[in-house]
Amino acid sequence: MNVIIIGAGIIGAATARSLALAGITVTVVERGRNAGGTSSAGEGNLLVSDKGPGDELRLAQYASRLWPVVCAELADDLGRAFPSIEFERKGGLVVATTEDGAGPLLDFAARQRAAGVVATPVDRSQALELEPELTPAMTAAVFYPEDAQVQPVIATEALIASARRAGATFIESEPVLAGIMDALGNLVGIRTARRELRADAVIVAAGPWSGEVSRHLGARLPVKPRRGMVLVTARMPHRIRHKVYDGDYVGAVGSNDAALQTSSVVESTAAGTVLIGSSRQQIGFDPTLQVAVLRELARKAIGLFPFLGEMTVMRSYGGFRPFVPDHLPVIGADPRMPGLWHAAGHEGAGIGLSLATAELLRDLLTGAAPAIDPAPFSPGRASLAPYLESVA
Repeated sequence: MNVIIIGAGIIGAATARSLALAGITVTVVERGRNAGGTSSAGEGNLLVSDKGPGDELRLAQYASRLWPVVCAELADDLGRAFPSIEFERKGGLVVATTEDGAGPLLDFAARQRAAGVVATPVDRSQALELEPELTPAMTAAVFYPEDAQVQPVIATEALIASARRAGATFIESEPVLAGIMDALGNLVGIRTARRELRADAVIVAAGPWSGEVSRHLGARLPVKPRRGMVLVTARMPHRIRHKVYDGDYVGAVGSNDAALQTSSVVESTAAGTVLIGSSRQQIGFDPTLQVAVLRELARKAIGLFPFLGEMTVMRSYGGFRPFVPDHLPVIGADPRMPGLWHAAGHEGAGIGLSLATAELLRDLLTGAAPAIDPAPFSPGRASLAPYLESVA
């Protein structure tokens, strides 16, 4: 089997590695630089805490089991000379700071526990034992020991390096211009400005650019960019031990509102900086620095950790999440065009869900039995149908 993957972010990299290890010939085509898009602009979250019971949570739980395994495989494959991907099962603490927010947070955690998530309510003293610098003005808190983190750029580069060792080819700086069709209307390859490539399957894994890429191929997927921004402090002694965010974050993740939404997500990195997110807004691919957004992120972070008000911000950065209107990743074969496959629409969960996405695609392409039901993520699912355009 010969497969083309469009996009060399973490989804494309993980998929290339899984397919190459299965003996499939893989060529990855990237419009810019490998790991240079959304995967370079995130926080490296591997979360189960932000997902309610349902299909995406099952995918996240599957991914959570895969990460320590693949981390060990990458270390063995690449050796000590390759930087660590900084996988850490640091745990997450979700905090409510208002009376109105306490009940919904605890109810959400109860539903998650019924779905197999370890979600432990903690009182004020227990929360302050977990995070001594946390505001004492909390009204409820839940601890999620399964939440983890990686350094997203290094993780992507490691997956690419491992995929190359398994035989995958990566082509940079070549945007895909069109698809190549056979007489029956099947997609059998792609065209760039420099070459034509043919394959048994073409997988679009272009993150927020997947809508544009799939349109060039003739079967547009409804993926739009949803911008987010992050503040980064100067290095300091570690004063934040876990991934900590306010209860508003879950609602922001699940919203279809195009207007600005902010919630506080705060965590330390191995380098000693503190990452402060998160914002969400649909403004196309507008990269303009928006000071008002950064100000709101800082204000909410100080509400969780008052000491941050005295700290220095070193830089900020932004990126674009791949948003789909029904809030589920799109993984599998496109029923409108034989030969076209998708691995897109993960929004802010792409880092965490990348390994599970790759495994599902490998199993679907090779006919193996997937570890979880892939049907809810199919491009042909009913919840996505109203947004799909027909193929002429």
